[in-house]
Amino acid sequence: MHKIELSYALTRLRRDGGIRNPLIELLQAVRREGSISGAARALGQSYRHVWGELKRWETELGHGLIVWDKGQPARLTAFGEKLLWAERQAQARLAPQIEALHADLERAFAVAFDDATQVLTLYASHDDALALLREHAAGSARLHLDIRFTGSVDAIAALNEGRCTMAGFHTPPRPAPGSAFERAYHPLLQPGLHKIIGFARRSQGLAVAPGNPLGLASFANLSRGARFVNRALGSGTRLLAEELLAGAGLAPVAIEGWNRVEPSHAAVAQAVASGSADAGLVIEATARARGLDFVPLVEEDYYLVCLKSLLEDTPVQGLRQVLAAPAWQGLLRTLPGYEPLRSGEVLSLSEQLPWWRYARAKRKSAPAPG
Repeated sequence: MHKIELSYALTRLRRDGGIRNPLIELLQAVRREGSISGAARALGQSYRHVWGELKRWETELGHGLIVWDKGQPARLTAFGEKLLWAERQAQARLAPQIEALHADLERAFAVAFDDATQVLTLYASHDDALALLREHAAGSARLHLDIRFTGSVDAIAALNEGRCTMAGFHTPPRPAPGSAFERAYHPLLQPGLHKIIGFARRSQGLAVAPGNPLGLASFANLSRGARFVNRALGSGTRLLAEELLAGAGLAPVAIEGWNRVEPSHAAVAQAVASGSADAGLVIEATARARGLDFVPLVEEDYYLVCLKSLLEDTPVQGLRQVLAAPAWQGLLRTLPGYEPLRSGEVLSLSEQLPWWRYARAKRKSAPAPG
């Protein structure tokens, strides 16, 4: 069976509705004009090109398209007629969907041609507030956030590799030197090269079934036989889980399900809601949205980071203005477990993540020449 590929083109003037196909247009022109030369003139193409394309399509499809009788008007074969019939049937049946697709594509590309709009590519750790921010920024500031949700470590790596303008990551407030957060973030972030921007403080803890049937009150309680569901390596929540595990003095083998991973807060919460797990680390908003109980464990700071060289770019400036506005900060507070964290402010990397030391050993004075 031959496969169908869809494509589209950008043009100043939109033609008739439907999806265009070069072969169908060739066949329609041949039938209408009654000759290859007439079809070529109607299409504004050379006779040689039209003839060559028809022959190429016959080879590609394994069927004849034109009855090539010398001295006779060109006409379509039975197969060629069936192709036109099939195309008419498909266009008629799919007309509403095709028109909706046309409209969606035109709306999307209208952003590219509108000088008043901006687009900012953001790789970020999963976060409910960012999804809310995307909608708010588009409506209030004509700033479109192209968000790709990934782990915190992968997000910063994408920033350093030039695949995005900004990255989002999270840590407990001023995480201690030697923590899992330092080991993960220190090699990726550098004062003077990166600038971090305040975004939000959020509550993270254990999502549990309604009523908390196992009576879980701490991370250490997971070792009492609770089925845990973890996050993947490279995510900020996995780093948090490792810190909480170490703080409880436990080894991974002490927690059932430590090696079971899900790709997002939503997926972890769904595992608990479905009964396939007893607990998992999530943000409060995600647990509440799925009707689960929530055991708060830590408050953590969510930051946005960009390269210093991009700090004054228009999209970054636009995002900072949105974050600093009372309208956004009020909207953020409507999410359970969230509050603004110096939203939109450029913060000191070395103060928020106190791992860098600049002190230099004093040089001993050289003895005076004798």
